[in-house]
Amino acid sequence: MNNLVLVLLVACGGLAVAMQPSINARLARNIGNFESSLVSFAVGTLALLVVVLIFGRGNMRGVAAASWWELTGGFLGAYFVTMTIIAVPRLGTAAVMAIAIAGQLIAGALLDQYGAFGLRQIPLTPLRGVGIMLLCLGASLVIRR
Repeated sequence: MNNLVLVLLVACGGLAVAMQPSINARLARNIGNFESSLVSFAVGTLALLVVVLIFGRGNMRGVAAASWWELTGGFLGAYFVTMTIIAVPRLGTAAVMAIAIAGQLIAGALLDQYGAFGLRQIPLTPLRGVGIMLLCLGASLVIRR
């Protein structure tokens, strides 16, 4: 897969992430915040089960050898989805996405800086720092009403 295709797929993922909180918040009107989060993850789990059954090439038995912290991704995802379900009706989708993206960028830059979780280390240069500050400034403008 070339980088252009990967960039386009990630951009589509960004569109999906922007739509998900509003869809889940709408569902929460009918069934509740935590229940909406549960249904969201259940549907996602079923979808991924189908993908794994059709395309999977890994070995699920490897989960037994995983470190405890390698299994926290699902918890972090559940936390994020639940917080967006609660926040979107109060703050609006754009504001919640702006806050989330700013937080993700700051965390991502710090994770890169230190090569966290055994990934490649990418220094936090002054230019990257300016980019982060500009994004945070943009997020603050989006949050204002």
